[in-house]
Amino acid sequence: MQHVNSARECGSVKINPQRVRRIVRIFAIAMSSIFSISGNADFEQNCLATFRKQAVECEPYARYVSLLGVDVQSVAKVEQIPFLPIELFKSEQIVCGGAEPQVTFTSSGTTGTETSRHLVTDVAIYEQSFLLGFEHFYGSPSKYCILALLPSYLERQGSSLVYMVERLVKESENSNSGFFLYNYEELVLVLQKMQAEKQPTLLIGVTFALLDLVEKHTIIFPDLVVMETGGMKGMRRELPREELHSLLCRELGVKSIHSEYGMTELLSQGYSSGSGIFYCPPWMKTIIRDANNPFMQAPFGAIGGINAVDLANQNSCSFIQTQDLGRALPNGGFEVLGRMDKSQARGCNMLMS
Repeated sequence: MQHVNSARECGSVKINPQRVRRIVRIFAIAMSSIFSISGNADFEQNCLATFRKQAVECEPYARYVSLLGVDVQSVAKVEQIPFLPIELFKSEQIVCGGAEPQVTFTSSGTTGTETSRHLVTDVAIYEQSFLLGFEHFYGSPSKYCILALLPSYLERQGSSLVYMVERLVKESENSNSGFFLYNYEELVLVLQKMQAEKQPTLLIGVTFALLDLVEKHTIIFPDLVVMETGGMKGMRRELPREELHSLLCRELGVKSIHSEYGMTELLSQGYSSGSGIFYCPPWMKTIIRDANNPFMQAPFGAIGGINAVDLANQNSCSFIQTQDLGRALPNGGFEVLGRMDKSQARGCNMLMS
């Protein structure tokens, strides 16, 4: 199954070989550093180095930083770094140095709407990020049977989630691992088999498909790890998280529902093992901005927009102003509380005008 778009779809890109070689060397040094981050000081040092590189090498981000009047060299802490509005991934080529992308990940969208495009010049960075991130929270994928119920993602091209789960399925080394479209009966048989064999099993699914599954079939599997990726995709009425998770827990016999926080524009993921509280791997962090002023950080505990720092985004932009609402928690976790409305989604007009 093909799940990434051709690089030709990204438009014509002029390549300077000497510049590309220099960027590749920078990437190699950065990658060895970011995936071994330990502690806040190390994280901040990597952030500042990444910002100074991307504020020069990523042309749309450099333009945005310039329009804000930010002196790159005067930025001394993460909170001073400008976060690029996520909407610009729809209209701009967010990539460093003019390098040609190996793959282009695209967001899902309704008919007639413009989708985001994440140009990835080195897909090995993405693979390293999601494999190390998964191991950080769940251990090696080789110990699991990994079952994927992602119909809406499988039915289009360019899904970074499908790319990730395909690799996790491969790494699981379990012959029962795989994808399921709408063949719920077959999925239930595999779940029953894994339960009988006491095989650790992860079921990752889009929300509406998980609801379809539990409505049509009965499967009580207390040791099953159920991970919902969000998204009704217009298929069902949106449910509050508490109601959704309570329903899935009851119908599947599990104690909690896990979740994944990721998006097309990022190469790393946060994970929740229950109660909607997410944690990031050491090279990723969320910062809550003021809901009405995208250039100010919200007071601790206040609800605001989520700014995502993803240092795996070395070849695009690591500092993304998302359209999600959230709240920081005292233990380093964060909650995702919904989406900002159009009146709250500010910050990108200056670059798009």
